[in-house]
Amino acid sequence: MNHLKKITLTIFFSIFYSVIAFATESFFEEAKKKFEKKDYDKSKFLFQRNIVFNPTNAESYLYLAKIFNNEENQEEEEKNLDTTLLLEPDNEEAIYMLINIQLERSNFEKANTLMNKFSSVCKNMCNKKTEINKSLQDFEADNDKSY
Repeated sequence: MNHLKKITLTIFFSIFYSVIAFATESFFEEAKKKFEKKDYDKSKFLFQRNIVFNPTNAESYLYLAKIFNNEENQEEEEKNLDTTLLLEPDNEEAIYMLINIQLERSNFEKANTLMNKFSSVCKNMCNKKTEINKSLQDFEADNDKSY
């Protein structure tokens, strides 16, 4: 009888975890579709729901950051980017977005530090380095004029 209970529990937990895995994948994929259709409210809800079931899904935090960027909620955008980088330190898109936040805040030192990190990890977005460097140079030039 004890052996039967163990088998039953094993089967139950296997099914339970399979259902959760399917649900989180489903939440993420549905959220991504809503995001692509610019249905940001529903998308945000589904990404947040995905995070409840899968709190280490860096991509969900990145999409939330993009949504908060669209909503011009820089504080929440930055929190989600920081979480993305905590889970995936070499996420070049998150680093790039943080650089833009720091440039917007005129935080040259932090933007430059992030740029160095971006340069060392970029694979798909390396073409953005020129744009960032131009912004950093413009910032330095503006700073030099103010002295």
